[in-house]
Amino acid sequence: MATALQVEPVALIDEIEAAGLRGRGGAGFPTHRKWRAVRENSSAAMKAAVVVNGAEGEPGTYKDRTLLLMNPYAVVEGALIAARAVGAGEIVLGLKRSAPEVVNRMREVLAELRDVEWLGAVQVTIVEGPDEYLYGEETALLEVIDGRAPLPRIAPPYRRGVDEVVESTNDVHSGSGLSSHVEMAGADPDLVAPPALVDNVETLANVPGIIARGGSWFRTEGTSESPGTIVCTVTGSVRHAGVAEFMMGTPLREVIETVGGGARLGHHIVAVLPGVSNGFIPADALDTPVSYEALAAIGSGLGSAGFIVLDDEDDLVAQVAGVSRFLAIESCGQCTACKQGGLALSRHLADLSRSQADERTMVAIRERVATVADGSRCYLASQQAAVVGSLLARYPGQVAAHLSGEAPAVLPALVAELVEIDDGTAVVDEHHRDKQPDWTYDEVDSGRAPADRLDEHRQPEALDG
Repeated sequence: MATALQVEPVALIDEIEAAGLRGRGGAGFPTHRKWRAVRENSSAAMKAAVVVNGAEGEPGTYKDRTLLLMNPYAVVEGALIAARAVGAGEIVLGLKRSAPEVVNRMREVLAELRDVEWLGAVQVTIVEGPDEYLYGEETALLEVIDGRAPLPRIAPPYRRGVDEVVESTNDVHSGSGLSSHVEMAGADPDLVAPPALVDNVETLANVPGIIARGGSWFRTEGTSESPGTIVCTVTGSVRHAGVAEFMMGTPLREVIETVGGGARLGHHIVAVLPGVSNGFIPADALDTPVSYEALAAIGSGLGSAGFIVLDDEDDLVAQVAGVSRFLAIESCGQCTACKQGGLALSRHLADLSRSQADERTMVAIRERVATVADGSRCYLASQQAAVVGSLLARYPGQVAAHLSGEAPAVLPALVAELVEIDDGTAVVDEHHRDKQPDWTYDEVDSGRAPADRLDEHRQPEALDG
């Protein structure tokens, strides 16, 4: 932080650009471009805010909670440096109320830093948000911070404030009214709203080292397109689950063997799913470097570096049926193709997993894969298409075996958020089995999309740390 205070704010952004730091939340967006966008769209009337995205909920990922528990000071320092760079007067930590150990740890850390007057004039608060997967989407996170439900919006993610929340019957993404449609303040020069910089926990944890040692130091590890290190989570059919940091460009096989101990005794790996965001990584591609460019080149992606390992005893159709169900449940319903198409896709895949499908089912699956992301306002529906599409393309034999009845009937796998990794065992949120498409845990689903139940959503609690 001392180095950051000695240079002009723009110089901090220049150093982040020189480092080539990319967002570690999943998309890999260049960090310096976000920072410049916020600084260039600043409001003369209100200071910007820095939002730390700690709403981790990607199945198979446990890196952000590990960082917040083990190295929270680096995250806060990175956020303070970012605040200086973009001219922010406020930092908001977006955490989940379902992870009280993380919330309590961060409250303790902020109290310590206040006692030594390390936070300066920057106001730092904690928002405890809901369990929903979409809470981690940038614009949905900003909605929660402003007291609304975690519903993605059509707006620049660097704009925090909204002029109004309106009912819209003309939205191009849905045939129904959207409670969460927002007219963004800032789109009209006469409207004023503070911009917000939203960065992932791991992204910000990299910032202090870059500013202290320089962008060229950061580039001594990793690849030219993916500099630095990445914190990986390995779960699934391995000897033990875990989290560890690796240089970008490390072969995936090495990551799995180092963290997970490799395949279970007597079995072999057949595929790896990078969370629920990208398509399968087949066994013959396990030597692919862990980097944005290398994994994209084989038709998959790095995502949040959460690798779910599947072996010869796992049913890939059942796994994908579980992924599809998770994404369909977590869809907010603002986009009809995503919610209704996703639910239909999930039902068809469940039938296939139970070996109760026929050729008409397969036609319906292919049709839904092609249309589920039509007009979607966030990436969730594209994840459906990517994961299901990769099953159809890469593992037609497993699909055919279920279609013919040669494969045994199995229930869809439980795919949900990790709640902890306990002594090498990954613990998945079993409660998600009972979650309804309307985001309740009622015995019977109401049939209403979460977006249509906006007023019923829990509101976040803003704490002073």
